Amino acid sequence: MKGRTRAGAIFLAALWTAVPAWVLAMDPRHGETDQGKTGGAMESLGERIFLGKAGPWEAEARLIDMKTQLEKEGVSAGAIAKLAAKHHLMVILTDPKTRRPAVDAVGEVTITGPDRSSSSKVPLIVMGEHIGSDVSLPKPGEYRFHVTVEGRGGKGSASFSYRLKR
Repeated sequence: MKGRTRAGAIFLAALWTAVPAWVLAMDPRHGETDQGKTGGAMESLGERIFLGKAGPWEAEARLIDMKTQLEKEGVSAGAIAKLAAKHHLMVILTDPKTRRPAVDAVGEVTITGPDRSSSSKVPLIVMGEHIGSDVSLPKPGEYRFHVTVEGRGGKGSASFSYRLKR
């Protein structure tokens, strides 16, 4: 029985390392909206870093510090330490006419770091009623985000910045 417990622990550790965003997806509040309006439970997920337009949609970007969020969920410090990414970016797109989330949109985000000489391009995938991805922000400073999105409602983009403090 002891071998099964150890094998289970190793499997869970591998799962955490390979797919760190799955815990957020299990959270019933993750991606939740109230008929297209952000707020309520979404407000408790991370920090709003953008509110504006992206093409035809109203857009909100939220950055979740995964360590803080997972600690709230009761995940062990050992499991949290194994996460590859430390932040999760959520982009919520809302149709301004219907007030419903644009659930068919996909996109990508280009992130430029504080040194401005390095950047990364990350796909934003559908996660319930938002698009998102785990992102790497390795050191304190000003990060620039450029989000491009496309869906049945059209195409759009938004740029914004965020200052990471440690």
